[in-house]
Order: sequence, then structure tokens, then C-alpha cells
Amino acid sequence: MIPLQLGRMSPAETERMLAFDREHIWHPYAPMPATLPAQPVVSARGVRLTLADGTELIDGMSSWWAAIHGYGHPKLDAAVTGQLGKMAHVMFGGLTHPPAVRLAERLVDITPGPLTKVFFADSGSVAVEVAIKMTLQYWRSQGRPERHRLLTVRGGYHGDTFGDMAVCDPVNGMHHIFSDVLARHVFAPEPPLGYSAAPDQAYLDELAAVAKAHAHELAGIIVEPIVQGAGGMRFYAPEYLRALREIADEHGLLLVLDEIATGFGRTGELWGCDHAEVVPDIMCLGKALTGGYMTMAATLCTDEVAHVITAGEAGALMHGPTFMANPLAAAVASASIDLLLSRDWRTEVDTIEAILTTGLDGAADLPGVADVRVLGAIGVIETREPVDVPAVQEIAMAHGVWLRPFGRLVYAMPPYVCTEDDVSHIADAMWAIAESL
Repeated sequence: MIPLQLGRMSPAETERMLAFDREHIWHPYAPMPATLPAQPVVSARGVRLTLADGTELIDGMSSWWAAIHGYGHPKLDAAVTGQLGKMAHVMFGGLTHPPAVRLAERLVDITPGPLTKVFFADSGSVAVEVAIKMTLQYWRSQGRPERHRLLTVRGGYHGDTFGDMAVCDPVNGMHHIFSDVLARHVFAPEPPLGYSAAPDQAYLDELAAVAKAHAHELAGIIVEPIVQGAGGMRFYAPEYLRALREIADEHGLLLVLDEIATGFGRTGELWGCDHAEVVPDIMCLGKALTGGYMTMAATLCTDEVAHVITAGEAGALMHGPTFMANPLAAAVASASIDLLLSRDWRTEVDTIEAILTTGLDGAADLPGVADVRVLGAIGVIETREPVDVPAVQEIAMAHGVWLRPFGRLVYAMPPYVCTEDDVSHIADAMWAIAESL
């Protein structure tokens, strides 16, 4: 048996654990058995991960963008343990409970006004599946099943389940090998790069033309607002999001915004759509929803969407996850939202943006770098060639930082509670990686 403990592990214990892990545990986007060793984390506190040998690393990834308050926050710990003393879980079919109601109240309060209905899900991928299902049922309920395709843009990423994969980038995305079995949706070109760039009228015209050509079969539009995440860490101008809202209105389409990576302040606004002052018909939340403590997500929609679906042939939204509205997750999610809004999170995010901008200044001139971009608490170095992940991570760890690059992207999404020194260390690690290319 592998010992469960918070402190340092002996070299023998560590090797035994890693050997079992390598042969039996399948990690994300990795072969089996593993060809690269996983780093053994034995505890996490504040913004630091402690490895089995006692090494401490600043987590520049917020555990895939979720742990915005860092680890072991006393208020979040208390929310979980307090709820655990009442009930860990209860089915949501035919039952409800205070943590779910409190969380739904908070979400309705802090999201754009028309979003009044909350469907809880297990993960961000499931939240997007639910949004797609809502969109399709909305039209089927009106006797228009031919409106069954979605319009999206290249460069997007929405999750790993089959409905989600079908709206991810079909060529350069992680799921192109499944393209022959996925639903066929409509893809416009990726938005021009640059949050502050002037809008390209030719691109706006192309968006409008694609939507018009397929309007008779489209149910909705789905995009990540302002920041395209795992599909390329690309930032685009708010004008393009406003144009998609106008296109949706012109053709009677539902606008679905995937705020799983962008929500809860990551881009410098509470929601990515706030940059464009756009309100969606359906919004997907996840990742930072629980502060990185537990898996949970939510799909919100307007009264109209909910009422049309309910009046249709099925009489209900045909989805129901087993662990929907899990009380532990709901309790810590409410605590995480309260904690975020009780602090000056905008200043925290603005500070991270300023330090990353200064720390990465000039990196774009290095020979192996194609582009450098920073927005909110997101810093990205796009390389000219795919990075050697083990070599890059070794450099980051030598600087006391944990990063998880992929493809041609070395990026950071630090916890908001990082100190200025912590963020400087992250920027130094990214610079050192860029120099090594």
C-alpha cells in the first residue's frame, strides 16, 4: 500500500508510488504506460505545491485555472467540513437542499440579468453538453428539428465529451482524430488575434455571410468569450463578440457563451462577456466555480429558453447527472464566490497582468518566440515550434515554478492571491524557457 501522508516521502516510497502510477494510472492526454514521469505532490498550501522530496513549487496554473484562491484556504476548508457534518450527497431528482439553493441564488445574482435558470452539472464538459442539448431542444420544442447545427469559430475548445468535441477546432484541435464520427457543425475562421486590435471589417463580413448561408439549419452560436483557451490561448477583440450577438439576434439564434475558463475574473472582468457588454442566452460555468476544491459546473439560461423547452414534446430538459448539485461542492462554491467578491479581486488580477506584462517584455524578440500576450491573470508565450515539455518543465521547476505547456504554448494562469514576488518568479521562469528555445 502507498502511504497516505502530508509530509515528505522517502525515496523508496516515492519510487514505489511512481512505478505503480506509471503502469496503472492513465493521466490526461498521455500514453499508457506513461513515457514521462509525473511529479509526486504530497501537499498544497497557499499557492505552493510540495513534492515528495520537499521541493516547493509556485503553481502557475491554478490547477488548470481553477484554484483562484490557492490551496487550503480556511474559509473554503470550513465550508466543506461544515457541510460534511450535515450530508455529503443526496440525489437531486425530486429532492433539493440549502447548499444548491444558496448557490443558485448567488449565480443568478452575479451573472448577467436575463440568466435566471440554473442547471447544475458535474464538470465543465458536461455543462457544455447541457448547453448544446438546451439549444437543440429549444428548436425541437418549436417543431423545428432541422435547426440542429451550431455556428462556432476555429481555434475553440469546449471540452472532451462527444458533443463538446464537435464544436472544438476540427483541424488543429485535440480531437481531430474523431472528426468522422462527430456531429457536423458550422465553423467560421478564428477571430483575428489581439484584444486591443482594431476590428477587421472583412472578418466581420465573413462571420455575417457564414451565418446567413446556414441560418435555416442553425440552432445557435457557441464561443468562448474574448479568450480562446486550450484551443490556442488566443485573445480577440470585444467587437467580434458583439457582432456574434447581433448575428444571433438577426437570425433568431441562441448565443451560448462558454465561460468555464474565462469566468470569475480571470480576464480582468467578472465574466468574459462583460468586456463586450454582451448578454448570452445560455452561459456555461465551471473550473473556478468551487475555487478548485471539487468538480462542479453550471449551465444558466434565460426564462424564454427554459419555458420553450418545457413546453415542447419532452416536457423537460433531458439530462440528469447522478452527482448533480452535490451539497459539498455547492457549499464550497458559494463560499468561493463570497470570498472572491469580498476581496479586491480586480486589483489582484490587474497586478498579475502588470507584472506578467513587464516580466515578459522583450520576449517576443527572442528567436524561438512567435508572440507574447497578456490579458488579466493570463500570460502566454507562443513559440515557433512545439515545445519539449520535459525540458521546459525542468527549466520552470529550476525556477521554483510549476507550468504545464502544450503544443507551441508556454502559459501561466496564476492564483489571484499570488504575491508580486510569486508572479515575478512565474514571469522569470517563462522568460528562461523562451530564452532556451
